[in-house]
Amino acid sequence: MSQLDFEKPILELEGKISELRHVNSDSEVNIADEISRMQNKADKLLKQTYSKLTPAQKVQVARHQERPRTLDYIKAIIDDFIPLAGDRNFAEDHALVGGIGRFRARSCIIIGHEKGYDTESRIKRNFGMVRPEGYRKAQRLIKMACQFQIPVITLVDTAGAYPGIGAEERGQSEAIAKSIETCLRADIPIISVVIGEGGSGGAIAIAVADKIFMLEHSIYSVISPEGCASILWRDGSYAKDAAAALKITAQDLKELKLIDGIIAEPIGGAHRNKEQTIQSVADEIEKALEEMTPWDKLEIIESRRKKFLEFGRNL
Repeated sequence: MSQLDFEKPILELEGKISELRHVNSDSEVNIADEISRMQNKADKLLKQTYSKLTPAQKVQVARHQERPRTLDYIKAIIDDFIPLAGDRNFAEDHALVGGIGRFRARSCIIIGHEKGYDTESRIKRNFGMVRPEGYRKAQRLIKMACQFQIPVITLVDTAGAYPGIGAEERGQSEAIAKSIETCLRADIPIISVVIGEGGSGGAIAIAVADKIFMLEHSIYSVISPEGCASILWRDGSYAKDAAAALKITAQDLKELKLIDGIIAEPIGGAHRNKEQTIQSVADEIEKALEEMTPWDKLEIIESRRKKFLEFGRNL
């Protein structure tokens, strides 16, 4: 497991426990009591640590390489998934996965950022940073959902839209704006979950939804802490201060009424228990869809419009 700075004391304890278990299995000496004592200590330390994470530490957890990715969610909760590729205009973008399938016996379109799992897949997926063709693919899939009157589920996990020259030449800003417009005009339910980091317009392009949820240790912001520090202080070392000032945590955004709910993660973060995290997300999505079914086309558009117009007015 990848190490986080603030987890070192916990990981050291867990390493000792693993060694003792190995000794216990290979010897006649019973050290079960010592293992139990150390395990209780590790569990307590883990719970204490994760109950008081700073915004900067939450950034680290949100970016953890072993957090469940979009493809993990699709594999676990979407039956008969059929990936749909390309924007019918330029190319396929592997940083954004989308397709049709069944979520707990309900037909749906699912769209999400995919960062990849190792060096090879991360390069292929462009580290989850979507190009214009990816957002145009998302538009195509949302319009398809409207045509067949099935809900859309979006999973957000990106540092931001790809800022390369080629992307700008192909209309990155227009593609993001058009994706936002497509979401606002969609006459079907859209449920969005920030499963890792939600960065800038790259995230909001598929997160303009009727219900927006965040995992407990995910982040959602107009800019990364490092980018903010570089602009405001001309020094990336101020990223911790920027993380606190930006109000990027799920708890901050719930208080600001910018999201609808927080989905609890297992103690120690989603990377410590992927299966439990995925099921918690699936349960919340199912609950939200049940609340919105059946839906009226005009009412759902007006309700979504009202939701976003009220942002910042009732603080």
